[in-house]
Amino acid sequence: MSSSEVTCEAPSLKPLEDALAELLASVAPLDRRELRQIHDTQDCILAEDIHSNIDVPGFDNSAMDGYALHIGSEHAEAGENFRLVGQAFAGQSHHGAVAPGECIRIMTGAEVPSDCNAVVMQEQCSVDGDTIHVQNSVKLGNNIRLRGNDIAEGDSVLKQGQRLNPAKLGVLASLGIAEVQVFKPLTVALFASGDELRAPDEPLDPGCIYESNRFVVQGMLQRLGMKVMNLGIIKDDPAALEEAFLKAAATADAIVCSGGVSVGDADHTKDVLAKVGQVEMWKLAIKPGKPFAFGRVQGIPFFGLPGNPSSAAITFHQLALPCLCKLNGELTPHSLSLQLAAPQAIRKRSGRTDFQRGVLTYDNNGQLQLEVFNQQSSGMLSTLAAANCYIKIERERGDVTAGEDIEVIPFDRWMI
Repeated sequence: MSSSEVTCEAPSLKPLEDALAELLASVAPLDRRELRQIHDTQDCILAEDIHSNIDVPGFDNSAMDGYALHIGSEHAEAGENFRLVGQAFAGQSHHGAVAPGECIRIMTGAEVPSDCNAVVMQEQCSVDGDTIHVQNSVKLGNNIRLRGNDIAEGDSVLKQGQRLNPAKLGVLASLGIAEVQVFKPLTVALFASGDELRAPDEPLDPGCIYESNRFVVQGMLQRLGMKVMNLGIIKDDPAALEEAFLKAAATADAIVCSGGVSVGDADHTKDVLAKVGQVEMWKLAIKPGKPFAFGRVQGIPFFGLPGNPSSAAITFHQLALPCLCKLNGELTPHSLSLQLAAPQAIRKRSGRTDFQRGVLTYDNNGQLQLEVFNQQSSGMLSTLAAANCYIKIERERGDVTAGEDIEVIPFDRWMI
């Protein structure tokens, strides 16, 4: 491909990386906080740093069921005997001294007496009355979980901006924290624009199509924990679009619209946006998704997605979603990226970053294998629904030959 062919559409298009950097720089977190019980904070964004006020565990405890020994030397020899003098269960500690050569019966999680310096699992012992016979050599410290070895008092445990998941909620509970400050979720106004669009429960007139973009975007917004103000389908009419924009700006924290940002005669969204707000970005070097737009309506961020289904989904996922996360106080999420060999030749024109759709699976030997769909039309949502990864091909790159390294990005939880 010649250089004139390569750059025929590129000069007026903003590179994807530049666009995302500008978008993230243009929004700031809305610092609105609320105090919630931790059982009601799944997927909320933490609005404070968490430091531990205690050690976890708060005492030396046994890692297994067995016997806590008082070893009088560097280790217990195989065949050594210990006299049983007590027992300890989780929540029921042993009280009293344990002299060298003595031991207690102990259960997993139970406090190890200060006199004991190793735990031997019960399967490695034999019992004869109150005599415990150790079958294998036992080193000092074996099977003892030391106080604070998980979390020490004063440790920084969680950071503001982290999304609370089940494991993080468990950590909070383990620290005795019952409630935390979280950011209030965003309210996002959502609508689609187009005279040809019909809702799924409406008759399909000649030349019309069922509208699907709102369902894709609303699904991702709901997984993000954001509130959706769904304004439905707005006709290609400047007055109707202006009314929708102003209603959205009056009640929402951000606005997402699909359709109407291309260059057709009936694509009024960009013009109306310029009237009631401002357009700050339009037309990106990305495929699919070139007509993506960004601006503001009365200070409220607006994300204009292309009308084609795959274009709308991909531009929302790659551009709008990171900005909404930042607006909601969340630390910018990063996607997992793999370098794999292209399983086949992939056609591509240089000039735009290409997000093709594919499927990652494992072969019979447990090795990752990649399938790239032959159909990559921006109007096809079925391939996106069947996919579980993007094949991201750099803007400057042209056709890819089989065996060349390519970047593969598995879908994150917002897409799957």
